[in-house]
Amino acid sequence: MKLNERKQAILAAIVETYIHTGEPVGSKLLTGKLGFNVSSATVRSDMAWLFEMGYLEQPHTSAGRVPSHLGYREYIDALMRPAPLTAEERTEIDSLFNVRNPDPDKLLEDAAEALSSYTNCATVTSSITPKTVRIRRLELIAAGSNTVVILLIASNGIIRNKVCRVDFQVSDRLIDFFNKFANGRLGGMSIDEVSSAYLGAMSVNLGEYSRVFNPILTAIFELCREVSDGQYYVSGSAKLLEYGELNRLVRDLLLMLENRDSLQALFATKGDGQNFKIIIGKENQTMELSDSAVVMTGYEVDGTPAGTIGLIGPVRIDYARLIPHLEYFAHTLGELLTETLSRD
Repeated sequence: MKLNERKQAILAAIVETYIHTGEPVGSKLLTGKLGFNVSSATVRSDMAWLFEMGYLEQPHTSAGRVPSHLGYREYIDALMRPAPLTAEERTEIDSLFNVRNPDPDKLLEDAAEALSSYTNCATVTSSITPKTVRIRRLELIAAGSNTVVILLIASNGIIRNKVCRVDFQVSDRLIDFFNKFANGRLGGMSIDEVSSAYLGAMSVNLGEYSRVFNPILTAIFELCREVSDGQYYVSGSAKLLEYGELNRLVRDLLLMLENRDSLQALFATKGDGQNFKIIIGKENQTMELSDSAVVMTGYEVDGTPAGTIGLIGPVRIDYARLIPHLEYFAHTLGELLTETLSRD
């Protein structure tokens, strides 16, 4: 049933009061917060109706009411009025990015840390790898008599390396031979096209060197998959311990944030044709997040979707304040990554 204007105002006032106080809201307190004249009896009647319809809940030990997950959803979708950022707030976010590290991975990691500090929530920044990304250069570097470092530089500025022990004596001649061979066949190739079958065919073309370089080709395949899968950086997980309402599941939630597959399943859902995706409590498909809210948005690099940035906190977070902040933060991150990658 659609809420009338008065019930909408009462629900919005309850949500906003509970967000800021964390205490159940009673009709007497609420009456003074409404912007129109209405009796306490009318407020109590409307609160009872909102309770019956599932928009409010009543803690066992309190006469007041708190928003249900349905109430939060109605507030976010229809009642919330996001607060525009002030010039001072924009300057404060800009200052978080004063150190412009040319490494895109480091910039993403620093962004997660800065956003967590700014919002007091756990944060996740992720990157996706467009199919247009190619291998810019491969380089084998001697690191010992039987050890090499494989360096892969992608066209989007991402750099990956892997240490590999080999069963041959590393020499300048072998290093030079492999670098020319690998770059001649893999340089400029799409990351997604580097399959185990293709590398197997390369190995055959190596002739007498096939057995020698097979472990290195395997390591190159693993590096390509790392680039293709994107990256996830988590910061501020311990901040979730500060919220008493998360105590019931906080251990499971912290373990989930350490699991790459779980993060990928959660943050890959962004992009339902909406700029923002907000998942409230039991709307989350995983038990670990059933007491939490997830707010995420995408960012672009040079006009192309490049990843997701998101917050995880209690359901009682200040959506009206955090959403504009997250939007500006994502925009700033995208601009800096665009600037960083354009230098390469």
